[in-house]
Amino acid sequence: MRNHTGLLLLILILVLVPVLVYWLISSRIIIHSVDVRHLAQLRSIETALELFSNESGGFPPSDANDPIGAPCCGAMKLAEAVMGRDLIGFHSRSGFRADGLDPNGAARLYPGNPDTDNLTARKGPYLQAENANAFRLVDVYGKGNTGPFDEGLLILCDAYPQRRPSGKKTGMPILYYRADREGTAHDVNDPDNPANIYDYRDNQVLVGLGVPGEPNAVHPLSDPRRFYRNTMSDKRPGQSRPSRPGSFILISAGYDGLYGTADDVCNFTWEYGE
Repeated sequence: MRNHTGLLLLILILVLVPVLVYWLISSRIIIHSVDVRHLAQLRSIETALELFSNESGGFPPSDANDPIGAPCCGAMKLAEAVMGRDLIGFHSRSGFRADGLDPNGAARLYPGNPDTDNLTARKGPYLQAENANAFRLVDVYGKGNTGPFDEGLLILCDAYPQRRPSGKKTGMPILYYRADREGTAHDVNDPDNPANIYDYRDNQVLVGLGVPGEPNAVHPLSDPRRFYRNTMSDKRPGQSRPSRPGSFILISAGYDGLYGTADDVCNFTWEYGE
C-alpha cells in the first residue's frame, strides 16, 4: 500500500511540476509583454510633452490644485495638456482649472460641441487616441469614490488593465510631476522642504484614494519619504539628487496596481528601496 501511495505521489509530482513551470514561464512572458507595451506608452507621452513644451513655452504644471485652489493634480493636468479635456486638443487659453473655465472663470473652454473659433484655439492632441489610454476618473475608481476630485476629470492610465468598480477595465492613473528648475534639494528626510526639485504632494491625494475596489489597500507611495528615495538618481553617488531634475517624471503602478513597489514602471530608472 505504501509503495502504491509513493508511486501515486511521484506520478502527481511528474505531472504537476511541468504544468507549474509552464504557468510561471507563461505569466512572466505575459507580464514582460505588457511592460514593453507600457514603456512604449511612456515614450509616447514623453514625446507628447516635448511637443506641448515646444508650442506652449514649457511643460504643463503638476501642482496638486488648480490656480483657484480646487483639487486638480498632476495626473489630470498631464491628460489635459496632451489630449485636452475632451480628447480633441488642448485649449491655448486654458489655466488648467478643474472646472474647465478660462483663467478668469469667464468662459468654458471645453464645450460639448466646440465651434470653429474654439477648435482654432486648440493645440494637439499630441497623442494618438490608441496610445493615450484615456479614461475619466470615475471609470477607474467608481461613482462616489473619487475623493475631492471631479469624477469627470480625464486621466491617462497605464497598460495594466483590471476590472474596476465602474465595470470598466482600466489601468491605474499615470502620475506626472514637473521639476521645479529653481529647486536645489531632494530631501528624503524632509519631504516638505520648499527647496525640493520635485513635490510629492502633486499627486498625493490621488495616491491616497487607494486601490479601486480594495478599500483596505494602501499604496506604499503614500509615504512621501518613499517617493524621494525611489526617485533619487544613481548617477551621482553620495549626493541626493532626483532623476531628470530639469524636466518631469512619470510613475505608473505597474502590474500589481500599487504605487511604490518594485514593479513600478517609470520614465527613469526606478530604484526601489526599503
